[in-house]
Amino acid sequence: MPQPPIKIQPDSKSLRFLYKNPIGRVFLKLLCAPWLSKLCGAYLSSSLSRPLINSFVRKNGIDMSQYEDRPYHDFNDFFTRKINPELRPVDMDPEAFVAPCDGLLTVFPIEKDTVLPVKQSSYTIADLLGSKEEAKMFEDGLCLVFRLCVDHYHRYFFFDDCEVGKSQFIKGKLHTVRPIALETEHVFTTNSREKTLLKTARFGNAMQVEVGAMLVGKIKNHDITTAKRGDEKGMFLYGGSTVILLLEKDRVNLYEDFFRNSSEYAETPVKFGEKLGEICR
Repeated sequence: MPQPPIKIQPDSKSLRFLYKNPIGRVFLKLLCAPWLSKLCGAYLSSSLSRPLINSFVRKNGIDMSQYEDRPYHDFNDFFTRKINPELRPVDMDPEAFVAPCDGLLTVFPIEKDTVLPVKQSSYTIADLLGSKEEAKMFEDGLCLVFRLCVDHYHRYFFFDDCEVGKSQFIKGKLHTVRPIALETEHVFTTNSREKTLLKTARFGNAMQVEVGAMLVGKIKNHDITTAKRGDEKGMFLYGGSTVILLLEKDRVNLYEDFFRNSSEYAETPVKFGEKLGEICR
């Protein structure tokens, strides 16, 4: 069953300055620029960034005994570290619907083509995917939003056996995925993102969308055409980001707790491989 929900924490003074202050919004334009993300990414993928690792571990209270024991060449090598597999068992019951990643989950019904999150700006699936034709598949379906924080496991996986479509990158800005940005910006439809159509064995068509975030322009998907439940799909490099999963109508019965928590502006912690619901009968 789902873990207790987490109320969304207040945003930092720096984020409030960037998104609520007219002067701050001038700096925001710079921070959201893809070229700055690439510059930061180059540094974090170099050996010069290695000294950042220990302080990051201490600041975020990361238990490194849960992860592979090896030296790290650079910060991004550390950030995409693999967790010990026994800590993320995958529910292999054919009727179980499982989480594709660790994260804080909110769930919203898609009303026709529109997602109406609580206290956040609405967005259409057509704008998210950049395709009205693809959006039609998910009318009246479900939109699952997994928000990853910096201390989460930043690899993501396939939730079912599937045929994997070609990943398509959609160029955009790089806002933070914190709620303060979602209140004022159409983050999911303007940020850089990558979409992949999954033709699953048990849950129909699904679309998985990985969304980049501020200073996190790098989304690294593996180039594969078929996958089994639990196979790795890809990873985010440094920072918190988001995985969005779109499901067709009447394919999955999710636990009711997820809907209740989301309606109360609370996120539910989930881990990759855990059961979130089951196939519709």
